Amino acid sequence: MIPAWLHVLAIGSLVLAACCAAWIASDVIRRPQRMAIMDVVWPVSALFASLFSVWAYRRWGRQGKASGTTQAHGDHDSPHASTPLPVIVAKGSAHCGSACALADIVGEWFSFGMPAVLSLFGLGWLFEREIYARWVLDYLLAFVLGIVFQYFAIAPMRHLSLVAGIWAAIKADTLSLTAWQLGMYGFMAVAHFWFFPHVLGTSLEIPTPEFWFVMQIAMLCGFATSYPVNWWLVRKGWKEKM
Repeated sequence: MIPAWLHVLAIGSLVLAACCAAWIASDVIRRPQRMAIMDVVWPVSALFASLFSVWAYRRWGRQGKASGTTQAHGDHDSPHASTPLPVIVAKGSAHCGSACALADIVGEWFSFGMPAVLSLFGLGWLFEREIYARWVLDYLLAFVLGIVFQYFAIAPMRHLSLVAGIWAAIKADTLSLTAWQLGMYGFMAVAHFWFFPHVLGTSLEIPTPEFWFVMQIAMLCGFATSYPVNWWLVRKGWKEKM
């Protein structure tokens, strides 16, 4: 049985994150980002990073209302000498993570509403457990969205053709996205296979606040595992500074 404190904590965390995402979304409408894809990245990242995303957005990402300049110490389109490399890498990780977050939200609810589709992703002929097929679906969706997100970050900045832009996006996002998903899946596995069944004596189900609260924490784990990979990608020049 889910403890009452965990249920309340889960609901509170989700509501707070939704409010943070809504505030950032309303702000970027009035202060659009110079790199347009970041208009999506900032509010989506708040769905799992909550108040930290608001702080980071106000500190490093918020644009001036009229002039188009930032109100912080740097941004993705200003001279990067004024933005510390750890912040640049964090933006790149959040950029990757926002695609993963959207893919996981869509993938999990889609598989819940249409469970038969999971047979296409291995359930019954490759996996006995539904969760593994869901992870395959989530990863493929994240990969597609991640390439789209990277394309719109890289191609306009480098003035690349469609094919060249897609290839650059694949180089920039494949390792980063995989590292993110591994961190996220690792935490979800601990919660799904050990903590909820053996500690709480219950299961972790998609249509519950607890599932999405655990997913928030798992996303932060994904941020942690993708961060060193994004550092390497930025230093190598495969990933655009943001």
